[in-house]
Amino acid sequence: MHHIAIFASGTGSNARKIIEYFKQRPEVTVSLVISNKQNAGVLEIAREHGVPTLHIRRDTFYGTESILDELAAHHIDFIVLAGFLWLVPAYLVRAFSRRIVNIHPALLPKYGGKGMYGHHVHEAVKAAGETETGITIHYVNEEYDEGAVIFQARCPVEPADTPDDIARKVHELEHRHFPEVIAGLLSGD
Repeated sequence: MHHIAIFASGTGSNARKIIEYFKQRPEVTVSLVISNKQNAGVLEIAREHGVPTLHIRRDTFYGTESILDELAAHHIDFIVLAGFLWLVPAYLVRAFSRRIVNIHPALLPKYGGKGMYGHHVHEAVKAAGETETGITIHYVNEEYDEGAVIFQARCPVEPADTPDDIARKVHELEHRHFPEVIAGLLSGD
């Protein structure tokens, strides 16, 4: 049995898809949802599904290693970042080496790094005149969006597409592929 913790900062649409996907697979369970925002929508999604939640503060996350005790208490062996906007500290990367994955709304290495998240990415893709974009699922290291790539999926960017249109296409890719890629990693595929 694998126990996943999802770290998220926002509305939680990817977290919802992951929780729902693994409800059908008893060998994996989402055992904890962690957010750095006290009122993040992802916390309500977790509560709706009976998943324990934890709100973390910046000073505790970076100034102590107490999150490791929380993760151990929930038997967490794999971490998924699903719209989590803080850089993961070195102690957590070391403790979960190659067991933390992130999803990024672009084809890395393009449009990655600090400040490149959500709508900022889609606006940059549009402004650059890209003809395609997509998603990247990657391992997490101590830098923003620089861990080894696990999976990418692409979608076209049409000349008339707005950043909102691009966001819709990218979200479709995220929701379709992220849970399956996680399942593959956990089963050793």
